[in-house]
Amino acid sequence: MSKIEIKVPNIGDYKDVEIIEVLVKNGQDISKGDPIITLESDKSSVEVPSDYSGKITKLKVNVGDKVSEGDLILEIDSKDTGIKKDKKLENNLSEDIDKIPKEIQKPKKIISNIQNINTNSDLVLASPKVRKFARELGTDINIIPGTERLGRVTEDDVKRFISHGLNQNQTTKEVDKSKKTTVKIEYEHSEFGEIEEKDIPRIKRLAALHLKNSYNTIPHVTHHDEIDITEMEEFRNSLIDHYTGEKLKITPLAFIMKALVAALKKFPSFNSSIEDMSDGKIYYKKYYHIGVAVDTPNGLMVPKIREVDKKNINYISKELREVAQKCRDLKIDKKEFYGGSMTISSLGGIGGSFFTPIINYPEVAILGVSKLNKKQIYIDNQFKVRTLLPISLSYDHRIIDGAEAARFCNEIRDNLGKNFAFKLAI
Repeated sequence: MSKIEIKVPNIGDYKDVEIIEVLVKNGQDISKGDPIITLESDKSSVEVPSDYSGKITKLKVNVGDKVSEGDLILEIDSKDTGIKKDKKLENNLSEDIDKIPKEIQKPKKIISNIQNINTNSDLVLASPKVRKFARELGTDINIIPGTERLGRVTEDDVKRFISHGLNQNQTTKEVDKSKKTTVKIEYEHSEFGEIEEKDIPRIKRLAALHLKNSYNTIPHVTHHDEIDITEMEEFRNSLIDHYTGEKLKITPLAFIMKALVAALKKFPSFNSSIEDMSDGKIYYKKYYHIGVAVDTPNGLMVPKIREVDKKNINYISKELREVAQKCRDLKIDKKEFYGGSMTISSLGGIGGSFFTPIINYPEVAILGVSKLNKKQIYIDNQFKVRTLLPISLSYDHRIIDGAEAARFCNEIRDNLGKNFAFKLAI
């Protein structure tokens, strides 16, 4: 056994290439040729394989790190001391990351209907293994809709695309010309004054495809309402730790999440997903994982709080703070962005009254929450000052109609109203 360092191989002229996936962990046994990390340049993503077999002793990189040729990835204990690096594999890696295939194999003609085709080839996410798989089947990966986070294409997506059939003879450029209209800017921005050019953050660039797909695919309708939460706010502000005597800091979002789960149980259509309307299938979820939009310096992230129905208000409030901090530190596992029932987007700490949140596909609804405000409300023959919470419910009109959405909002209103303690079983 001897210790061997595995470093970033020749990746052409690229420097500071970002690691988007770490495919191994400390203590794992790997074989020669096994992928260990995935790098992403401006044009493509590529997996870096191991040159040796052995057991990983030290993993030196994390997701989000930027590396260049020669940077240390990991150390292993290996018996393969006499094996030389595969120069051919290294050269192929350099070529893969430096170019996008110039020729696309001509696909076989299969008559079928294909929906939600992604024509934005610059933002297609897929591993080299999946790209090769698609090429071998004679399919252009740039027109395959991805189902993973941010539109990433998997082998299952390729298989599903082929099984539906393909009647497509155009190259990617021809698809772009027929499907996308570009408006040319007649004058440069600099002609009108001083400007500063910056790169769009990576998370925003990757999220753009996901948001565009959701907005263009789902027929959004937004229902606005105001909820009287006066009693709930008085209760929340009066909470005290009986052991320390200190005031408990419980975010209103914890109460809203519990109220949302109670409404989801009564209206299961809101806790469902559809992948393709043409197959006539809808999936009802029996779990209650609520997504929460987190504002970070790197862009918007939507982690999931699991099993909200089984947690109390205090625990949910603490978990929200912990998960939000992990997002800001980029230390959250990517799996935490999947498998949600419904999402809450809260602007309560910033301001505003109402807005139209975009549904987080493949979910079918999202609840927008704005800043609390006090208003004079006519109750019992007199005006009283009440605390109101503005909400904005965007829903998929293919699955949910307006009457059901109104009833859903009424249920949330009742769950947060003067009988909130009974409704939420606090």
